[in-house]
Amino acid sequence: MNTLLWLIFWLGGLITLAYMRTSIIIATGVIGAGLLATTVFSNLSWFSLLLLWVIYGAAALVLNHVDYRRRYLIIPAFDGMKKSIPTMSETEKVALDAGTVGWDGELFSGTPQWEKLLTRTAPKLSEEEKAFVEGPVKHLCEIVNDWEVTHEQYDLPANAWQYIKDQGFFALIIPKKYGGKGFSAFAHSEILATLAGRSLTLASTVAVPNSLGPAELLLHYGTPEQRDYYLPRLARGEEIPCFALTGPNAGSDAGSIPDTGIICKGQFEGKEIIGIKLNWNKRYITLAPIATLLGLAFKLYDPERLIGDNTDLGITCALIPTKLPGITIGRRHLPVSIPFQNGPTQGKDVFIPLDYIIGGTAMAGHGWRMLVECLSTGRAISLPSSSAGGARVAALTAGAYSRIRRQFRTSISSFEGVQEVLGRIGAFTYISEAVRCFTVAMIDAGEKPSVPGAISKYHVTELGRKIANDVMDIHGGKGIMMGPKNYLASAYQGVPIGITVEGANILTRSMIIFGQGAIRCHPYILKEMQALQHENLNDFEHFLGEHISYTLSNAARAFVHGLTLAKFAKSPINNATKPYFQQLTRASSAFALVADASMALLGGKLKFKESISARLGDLLAQMYIMSAVLKRYQDQGAPESDLSLLRWSLDYSLANFWRTMDELLSNLGNRWVAYGLRIIVMPLGLPRHTPLDALNKEITAILTTPCDARKRLCGNFFVSTNENDCINTLEKALEETVRLSPLLKRVYDAIKSSELAQGPLKQCIDAALHAKIINEKEAVDLYYLDTLIQEVIAVDDFSLDELKGTESVGMTTRPQKHHAFEENSSNKRLN
Repeated sequence: MNTLLWLIFWLGGLITLAYMRTSIIIATGVIGAGLLATTVFSNLSWFSLLLLWVIYGAAALVLNHVDYRRRYLIIPAFDGMKKSIPTMSETEKVALDAGTVGWDGELFSGTPQWEKLLTRTAPKLSEEEKAFVEGPVKHLCEIVNDWEVTHEQYDLPANAWQYIKDQGFFALIIPKKYGGKGFSAFAHSEILATLAGRSLTLASTVAVPNSLGPAELLLHYGTPEQRDYYLPRLARGEEIPCFALTGPNAGSDAGSIPDTGIICKGQFEGKEIIGIKLNWNKRYITLAPIATLLGLAFKLYDPERLIGDNTDLGITCALIPTKLPGITIGRRHLPVSIPFQNGPTQGKDVFIPLDYIIGGTAMAGHGWRMLVECLSTGRAISLPSSSAGGARVAALTAGAYSRIRRQFRTSISSFEGVQEVLGRIGAFTYISEAVRCFTVAMIDAGEKPSVPGAISKYHVTELGRKIANDVMDIHGGKGIMMGPKNYLASAYQGVPIGITVEGANILTRSMIIFGQGAIRCHPYILKEMQALQHENLNDFEHFLGEHISYTLSNAARAFVHGLTLAKFAKSPINNATKPYFQQLTRASSAFALVADASMALLGGKLKFKESISARLGDLLAQMYIMSAVLKRYQDQGAPESDLSLLRWSLDYSLANFWRTMDELLSNLGNRWVAYGLRIIVMPLGLPRHTPLDALNKEITAILTTPCDARKRLCGNFFVSTNENDCINTLEKALEETVRLSPLLKRVYDAIKSSELAQGPLKQCIDAALHAKIINEKEAVDLYYLDTLIQEVIAVDDFSLDELKGTESVGMTTRPQKHHAFEENSSNKRLN
């Protein structure tokens, strides 16, 4: 018993020292005092005590004596890490330098400072931005009929194209001084989310000129002359821009693009100049079929050394008028039948002046840096916003339809199986909105959230895929019958677009999130690598010591929080969110320890252990998602009616976190290390945080009732004022169903008690009126409701001739002359 008490004494003492990140000198003194107390008061044998004192003395001497510490610890570690750390390619170095570290770094610390999260400025639209969303954005949605776009015209209507240009939809990110809107990233995101709820074709058309493209590149890297010339023209819609990066032989591996530019002498506008002869073959380029201004990424070579001594300059970006000889555009792809303007482009011996390079000759060879820096911003906005917009549609329509649709004389929203699906739809929409808003707010704060942007892109689009499947299940046959009355199928078809573009999701998950996050967000690894690179032993010793202290502290914290279920972890708020802040603190400590151990165990091999890297990225992402959800809840005033959405979302993310942790440790490779880590981070076994069934019922009540919580969830969702619009009809049917629910209950109770015969609602209304269960005014209201319900559940059908006509439209080759072109679009050389 005495030995057990001393063991507990020592274990507790060492854990406390590690937990508090005590310095070496203080830890040496404390351990020495503890050893003295053990010598005096314990029953250990003299041999055991002597052995402990020898070990203590040797360790104290080596750790506290600078020369011994360096000789026996630091220099061997320095040499070993130099050999084990993999060399980084130039493209990897550029990618690492492309963004900033913010909240993702806090999560990597193991001890997140929650005040930094909660004091971040909540995203908010300015009065001008609100007016634009309520005015031009919703008017644009009103004039676009998605069925006509996707199945009849295979394009936006001419008046929509003109309105897009006239109202500056292509100029959301262009500053006012150039004639643009100069909107915030949050406004940009809100606009895209609203448009996507109406039409993916519409959202994609507006997204691309405001994402990675000529305007973004010009703003950051263009010469003053280039900005002054092109940005006003882009803002006015006189130029239709596109950016060509992907080709048949270079997709995700953009660094291997085979398209070339050769610096040489040639004729341009009747004069011999030094320019670039370009050859390219690109595909999947949005707006390429109608573009007047082509942004192009290519590899630049100077074999004759006309502009310098370097013959291989690297990836370069240029702006090229599409009317130049040798350029081919006009043909179109049809991405899963979502007909936004997307297609291939080729160039054969296209000669351009050097000043077509974005940024001029000084930026020749800097294209890769330009692309990755801009992509970290664009990736955080375009696709997450479109997916979130689709999620809004799903949440709103799934709730309304399930309340209206009755089977077995009961609204299908009353069935627990349906409630389970509605719970997922509501919570996934809440998560998507939270992550979207949290990430774009970082951009507005001046950050370049490379890792958060990748997390947002991957997880919001993946949640969108899950939501799309669930909402189709709710609608059943209504969801799969194509036609003007189907408000789901087009968005469902378009899900793979968000999954695929701007970094395929498989690549994003397995190589980018943790691959960049491990070095960028870790508090010490990058500093250690830089010290190794510069042969700076002093810096290396300092950062290695801090790193070891950090790791031991996270091990102690993870173990203590695991034993206590994080009940004593700090929380910035003492309300319903408190246990979630505490659990997230525990998760952060556990993640930081396991990430460190994985990197130490696998070293440079981790780069090629993509499944391990992907799971580590999932752990980081789930913590980021939980942070965003907590932030959204607080930013919206912590409304009690949203608690079910909050709890479901956080319980789901916590369950994912610990399930992923379990999978990671099961596949780590070294079973002894994995077993040790499992004891530390999960001392009481695998935590369980699955959302409760009761939460599904509460979320269902939100989705199936017009209420403030539903409005907050669906945000600036567009509902047409056209009475023939199917979602307009659906919303009216929901409102009438809720208003008349007491009458409906009276009628169905009469059927249940056999006072009335079972049958269609209209027949039951007739019978109830005849039996004086309802009066004439009540019957009129119910007849109107029945009319709305029949319109909601109706589906389309077609004659064979109509189907053939639709098919022939789909096979028609679109003309190269397009109504988006302006006759006065100029392709003059920039002077």
